[in-house]
Amino acid sequence: MNANLAALLYLASGVLFILALRGLSSPETARQGNRYGVIGMAVAVLTTLLYHLPAGFGSFVLVLISIGIGAAIGIWRARTIQMTAMPQLVALFHALVGLAAVFVAASALNAPQAFGLGAPDAIHAGSLIEMAIGAAIGAITFTGSVIAYLKLDDKMTGRPILIANRHAINIGLGILLLIFAIAFSATEAHFVFWLIVLVALALGVLLIIPIGGADMPVVISMLNSYSGWAAAAVGFTLGNLALIITGALVGSSGAILSYVMCKGMNRGFVSVILGGFGGEVAPKEAGAAETRQVKQGSAEEAAKLLGKAKKVIVVPGYGLAVAQAQHALREIADVLKKKGVEVKYAIHPVAGRMPGHMNVLLAEANVPYDEVFELKEINPEFSEADVALVIGANDVTNPAAKTDPSSPIYGMPILDVEEAKTVLFVKRGLGSGYAGVENELFFRDNTLMLFGDAKKMAESILRALD
Repeated sequence: MNANLAALLYLASGVLFILALRGLSSPETARQGNRYGVIGMAVAVLTTLLYHLPAGFGSFVLVLISIGIGAAIGIWRARTIQMTAMPQLVALFHALVGLAAVFVAASALNAPQAFGLGAPDAIHAGSLIEMAIGAAIGAITFTGSVIAYLKLDDKMTGRPILIANRHAINIGLGILLLIFAIAFSATEAHFVFWLIVLVALALGVLLIIPIGGADMPVVISMLNSYSGWAAAAVGFTLGNLALIITGALVGSSGAILSYVMCKGMNRGFVSVILGGFGGEVAPKEAGAAETRQVKQGSAEEAAKLLGKAKKVIVVPGYGLAVAQAQHALREIADVLKKKGVEVKYAIHPVAGRMPGHMNVLLAEANVPYDEVFELKEINPEFSEADVALVIGANDVTNPAAKTDPSSPIYGMPILDVEEAKTVLFVKRGLGSGYAGVENELFFRDNTLMLFGDAKKMAESILRALD
């Protein structure tokens, strides 16, 4: 395959990737968008294989075997992964992309002839800078994503882990990265390249460890952006149009998504990177929540309130995902709609552990798309609702975000569930959310707490409705 045909096919794959992103912007076109993405990736991979086939049939076979192994692992994980573990899986995907960028940059440095970069010790300075940028961003993405995975999977505390003088340390590491990148572009020294990688690996850890669990949706989208820019930088090094286009698309879309997430929490991107929710706030004394009284209800009481309502707004959260209660919830909605009750779903931009987490759960349970609304659309309707049914959501419904200037979540836009006539709050206990902040909604006069596993409680309410 000649270079012109390869460039044309890479361009076609880039167009397909753009169509994929366009399709993923709406639930109705998401399946088609996924198809475009799969076709685009197939075109890019096959083009690369055919273009480099003259390099040797043995290498071609090794690549095919590697692709087969990777595909088998991917299919297995996709079929077995639980929806609650999807954020962790996405974090690991980002880690692999970052590590791949480091390996590709290292390969280009060790065998520049194979990548069309010239002879060893004669690589153009521009290509060396691209290698350094790709390796640095890739290394930061790798360790940062691993830390994000550990936090999301409860293998590491979700609370911010504060390190003394961390800002000064991070600035120092950033300056060191810049010095090493300049030295590498001037000398092409392999050991300097690996110093860049080591410093970037450390910086990835130090950047993500202080970030609290409540900011994880932003972290996930941010790491997504990093992985894209790492791929784009490597694409420039290799002169690969598909990598440049794909990396730029992923990098820019991830950056936009990070902005949307920060706006949804009334947070600045820099403030997220510098600490996380509750990072500087002293924890409340143990048992403080137990000194205040709450109204506790039963499934039967909840069923009566729901059955008599004219309008119900459902607010899903991470507890719904943990209990896999989305199917039982949808059945409750179906019964209510048969009784003439208007049912809507309210989704906060950062509900769950990653952007779109709740939307995917509801789609899995075949909840109609036209019943699902975002914060700005649904907030004015809570005052009209007879019942707000909150299942597993916590921080995104906490009125302290509007009323308590001393709260670490103060200023974050929330779902105005407290304005409903009655709030049914399904939760295992009175524990704080991922932000480590006690929810004032628990103690409101119009709130009825339904303690227990979300799925079991939803099934009990469903039986009581029947």
